[in-house]
Amino acid sequence: MRDLSRLFRPRSIAVFGGWWAENVVAQCLKSGFDGDIWPVHPTRAEIGGVACLPGLDDLPAAPDAAFLGINRNAAIEVAGQLSAMGCGGAVCFASGFAETGDEALQQALVTAAGEMPLLGPNCYGVLNYLDGAMLWPDQHGGRAVDRGVAIISQSSNIAINISMQARGLPIAYIACVGNQAQTSLTDMARSLLADDRVTAAGLYIEGIIDPVDFAGMAEEAAAMGKSIIAIKAGKTAASQTAASSHTAALAGDGAASSAFLARCGVIEAAAPEDMLEALKLVHALGRLPGRRVTAMCCSGGEAGLAADLAAGHDLDWPAIPAPNLKRLAETLGPLVALANPLDYHTFIWGDEQKMTDAFAAMMGDWVDLSVLVIDFPRADRCSDEAWHPAVAAMKRAGEITGTHVACLGSLAEGIPDSWATRMMDDGIVPLNGFAHGLRAIELAAMPDVAGGWRPHAAGPAPTDRQLIDEAAAKAILASAGITVPAGIRADGPADIAAAAAGLTPPLALKGLGHAHKSDAGLVRLGLDADDLLAAAEDMSAATGFLVEEMAPPPVAELLVGLRRDPVYGLTLSLGMGGTAAELLGDVVTLVLPATGDEIRAALLQLRLAPLLTGYRGRDAADIDAAINAVQTLCGIITANPDFDEIEVNPLMLAPAGGGALAVDAVIWKTDAE
Repeated sequence: MRDLSRLFRPRSIAVFGGWWAENVVAQCLKSGFDGDIWPVHPTRAEIGGVACLPGLDDLPAAPDAAFLGINRNAAIEVAGQLSAMGCGGAVCFASGFAETGDEALQQALVTAAGEMPLLGPNCYGVLNYLDGAMLWPDQHGGRAVDRGVAIISQSSNIAINISMQARGLPIAYIACVGNQAQTSLTDMARSLLADDRVTAAGLYIEGIIDPVDFAGMAEEAAAMGKSIIAIKAGKTAASQTAASSHTAALAGDGAASSAFLARCGVIEAAAPEDMLEALKLVHALGRLPGRRVTAMCCSGGEAGLAADLAAGHDLDWPAIPAPNLKRLAETLGPLVALANPLDYHTFIWGDEQKMTDAFAAMMGDWVDLSVLVIDFPRADRCSDEAWHPAVAAMKRAGEITGTHVACLGSLAEGIPDSWATRMMDDGIVPLNGFAHGLRAIELAAMPDVAGGWRPHAAGPAPTDRQLIDEAAAKAILASAGITVPAGIRADGPADIAAAAAGLTPPLALKGLGHAHKSDAGLVRLGLDADDLLAAAEDMSAATGFLVEEMAPPPVAELLVGLRRDPVYGLTLSLGMGGTAAELLGDVVTLVLPATGDEIRAALLQLRLAPLLTGYRGRDAADIDAAINAVQTLCGIITANPDFDEIEVNPLMLAPAGGGALAVDAVIWKTDAE
């Protein structure tokens, strides 16, 4: 990876262009940048009040960073000249490259840049709030900070919107990636996270160019104790189309992308508000050690609403220990019902000492985060003087008990930016709004993952696939050690009776040559040997036949699907068998490689997992056999690069110790080697 340090933390900035360049100069001056600013323009005497240089040859030295606010053809020429003189890096603002289909022009830009780091093209640039270096041609809403999070976005507008946040989140950098022609989102994240002043990163991702490199970057961040929270766009067909038209990014399958991020240890957020609120938590506290939460409210309505909304999140609300109950009763009196969440009423409102005592009783080593629900009055119409003791008490209680603390507004606007900023400075995390605040706590409590994992390399999506019929597919599975029903293959109806003579009824007859045999009327069950000829003659669309002994009723059925993803390599999808997975959407996806423990955890995440573990006194299924079969299937597709997809549906599970049986199997292959 190229060294991006001069580009991100420059002491000298060269600016090329007219109106856009003037905005860059203005933003640098406004931020108090104390390095050199060198506008370059052939005809203007000054830009933004700073004297212009007529050409590159007039620069006093090679700049650390350059902003190219000029047309795309001129940008290629200037990038080459800057590279030759040793410039530390450049932002190419111009569009009209690969995102509009002109791959050749984009390659010409990359070639011209050579070893010089290049952001873009089609890139807004970088905001450095730590040093005041603003390679940015527009307004932004950030402020100077000493430390904070880095935002890296594939959308310039999303980045601008995030800069306008009024939630107290300290932002150290905002960086846009543009087309990633040379420097990728992964490169930028790796470089920014290496800055000791950066505490965490928030990513807006449309496409990941190199998942293996991304996984390595995420592991490096985790080793530094820095969390990454990401929004991954492109999970719907409409979103993928938008992403493609915007930056020509390959969005990838939605389930696969979520599985990939999770295995990398990246926390995935669904909405910008969730990401921003969670970033505040990991910036101030790091990942939470657990999910145990207490909440204090000054009304029953707030306490009830908090409890109702929290029920939709994976959070634990521990009972208050007996000694703490005693202290609460002494502080609050007999009229207050003591529970978590706690409605402490307004009896102690304004009494900082009693509020400190009450809040501290809701804290301790039995809590991972203690939350004060509080909404401040409007500053333009009301006074917030009476709210100061509550915040001071929350801070003091956290210090006394050593507990992580947060203030949670029931509404997003309930904690204004001025209060949110003050709280962050005081070690209290402000959370804006019940819904996003509670979700942020849930996200920040997600555990780290084991390091050392990398996905399999991905290949291009196949242009042509051939079906390996069920009989041949099952022969492949059986040769690998997966149990399949006893059966025979026959080419035509006349051959079936003799071929099936050794099988024990009841029998299943399947017509071959179709991936979805049931939909095509090519499956008949519960047959005797005498029924086979007539049943086969009714299957005129079949190219051959498979006769098998019927399997005994299982305890449970699984769907196991493996496929090659053009972005993330190999994916594994697990669900309940038959049509349950499709009808209920009850499927969990993993990106390979996956361990047996990871496969087991995925199975137990299914909503219908109780059917596997012995629901209402029923026999538990042989989960160990299922895991062994799944791992064998993973080995088959890994060892056969021409296998594009394998599906077993159902994989029937007997009671524990009874094994697993692949009752139906499909393999699609390509010409890949």
